[in-house]
Amino acid sequence: MTEPDDREAQDPTEISHWRPLRRLLDALDDDIARLYEQLDVRGVRPRHTMPLIRLSRRGPMTIRQLAQSLEVTHSAMSQTVSALRNEGLVTTRPGADARTREVTLTEKGSELVPFLEAEWRATEEAVAELDAEIPYPLTRVVHDIERELAREPFRDRITRHLRSVRQPPQ
Repeated sequence: MTEPDDREAQDPTEISHWRPLRRLLDALDDDIARLYEQLDVRGVRPRHTMPLIRLSRRGPMTIRQLAQSLEVTHSAMSQTVSALRNEGLVTTRPGADARTREVTLTEKGSELVPFLEAEWRATEEAVAELDAEIPYPLTRVVHDIERELAREPFRDRITRHLRSVRQPPQ
């Protein structure tokens, strides 16, 4: 029997090219959440900002419409709407058919939107400022990655690297 090489013997989860980016994004979101706490904005997480602003700008939407407009899954938006409803920021009611729920801002949610829009704009300005301070702007890196993924999708790249691996049991 042959010994596995060092790479095979190592726990693969100890190596990650994505983890630093995820940690960075989490840290940025945590700073926004701390800002909300400092300003006594309760019941809102950074991930709630987009749906609240979108509902304010476009009016009531079904969970599916809201999810599609924000490019997230229906499941993720359903969880977000549930959290927002628990905080009294939105209400839901049956939609046009029994399978849909329409989401509407409450007065409390509407009152928060001007602050959330101002915070969104300030955050975008801070990100643009940071982007200009680094030698290779993250926005350029993201566009370059998107271009290369259009050329060869991520799933295809993973599949190419899995060719030598035995298929999972059925």
